[in-house]
Amino acid sequence: MFFFKQKKVLFFFLLILISIQSLSQNTPSDSIQFWKNVRFGGGIGLSFGDGFFSGTLAPSAIYEFNNQFALGLGLNGTYNSRKDFYKSTIFGGSVLGLFNPIRGIQLSVEFEELNVSRKWEENLGIADENYWYPALFMGAGYRTQNITFGIRYDVLYDKDKSIYADPWAPFVRVYF
Repeated sequence: MFFFKQKKVLFFFLLILISIQSLSQNTPSDSIQFWKNVRFGGGIGLSFGDGFFSGTLAPSAIYEFNNQFALGLGLNGTYNSRKDFYKSTIFGGSVLGLFNPIRGIQLSVEFEELNVSRKWEENLGIADENYWYPALFMGAGYRTQNITFGIRYDVLYDKDKSIYADPWAPFVRVYF
């Protein structure tokens, strides 16, 4: 597991280094063209009821190489609590790849790495948890202009560690 984490850190470091290097060689007009291809979006979630509260903020940005391919980065922050039971915070990031093979269809792959911190109420006798959880989503959706509706599947799903109730999850993506 330690070796796997070192490879991920090295991969992200190299990706950032290559991105910075390529951007630093751009002329001012190239830089303007770059930002014309960047789209911003993300997700906001809020749910509550009977002593339960959950809030999520997940901004993201993609770079559209052309009408078919896009690559992006995202952040995720979530807070959950249930009165007299537990509190949790979840922070992390993701790398997203999008492919539009034909008009209206979007395929996606997204790697997400989240730090999960759960603090249980003392009277329950459950040990607090703090761990990293990876997810690799494969998805398909219907795209119309800047909105995509679809479903994705976590191929790394672990029912004991995942923050998601099921490996299948519907999604809505909006990029401006």
